[in-house]
Parts: sequence; structure tokens; C-alpha cells
Amino acid sequence: MDVYSYPHMSEILEFGIKRENEERRDGGCAVVFDPKSQKYAVNRIIDNNWLGFFSGGVEDGEDMQEGILREVTEEGGLYDFLYVEKIAEAECHFYASLKKLNRVAHATCLLVILKSTDLKPTKLEEHEKFELTWVTTEEMFLDLNKNNKDKNRDHWIYFFKKAVNRAIELGYDKTSKKI
Repeated sequence: MDVYSYPHMSEILEFGIKRENEERRDGGCAVVFDPKSQKYAVNRIIDNNWLGFFSGGVEDGEDMQEGILREVTEEGGLYDFLYVEKIAEAECHFYASLKKLNRVAHATCLLVILKSTDLKPTKLEEHEKFELTWVTTEEMFLDLNKNNKDKNRDHWIYFFKKAVNRAIELGYDKTSKKI
């Protein structure tokens, strides 16, 4: 893991394994928490049963936060947000298995606290074969670590730890232990 300095942040960590023919696609992900159920909303990938965050690239000219929240609504149907905070940024190298591409990205992670779990219809792209599911911190960490043999999820582990700790600090997550 390397550290880069950027004028707008003190440090940006780099995760993953650099691969040949990486396609750049900057974007982000959201760690979404429901204070009522004390669970995190994630995508369950139907083909392999892995868990993932609502994530994706942002469009040219699109605000990063707006783009990530758009992904949460399109992929999970969730839209009733109580609180949103940028948690971290990172440079990420990973294999995008749903698109079958090597990627490099400057990724931003948001912590999203829900006001309600009301849903809108999802707008999944053809390659997005997943469904909304609710998990505990332990279930998500187990899945992230179990399915990280090729370092594709290192940045998500980093983001999730920071988001869980912040949700605890803010008083929303009352059942997880600080990591």
C-alpha cells in the first residue's frame, strides 16, 4: 500500500495489485446503514453470492456525492437519506468481475445513514445481477476478507472499517464494536 499526497487531502492510500491494461474509471461507493435495524445495506451478487457495496463510476461533470447517491438509488432502491458524509478516498487497482475489466480508479467512499428503508424501483444495468440485502458488520467483514484473495477488495475493507467507526462515533451504530 502506497501513500500519495494531494492538495485537498493529507494522504491518499493506494490499494490492490497493478495489472496490465487497466482502464481508468473514477467513482465511489457508499456504506449504507439503517439505525432502526442496526444493519448495513449491501448488494448480494446473485452469480456468486458475494456481498458488495453500492458503487460505480461517476459521469463527466457529475458531482461525486450525487453520483454515489445515484448509484445507491439505482442499485438498491434506497433514497431516504438522513445523513451523508465523505469517509475517505483511495487509489484502487482491481478486477471489475461484472464487466471483466482491469480497473484503476480514484474512489471516494460515503457513509450514508438512512432515514427510512423505503424503496424506489431499481435501475440495474444488464451486467448488474444483484439484490439488496441487510448484513451485520461481522457478516460483511467475513465476506470481504473471504473473497479477497486477489486484493480486489482491499479498498472496500479500508472504507468499511472507517465507515463503521464513524457510524459508531456519530451514535448511529450501537451494536458494532469499533475496529
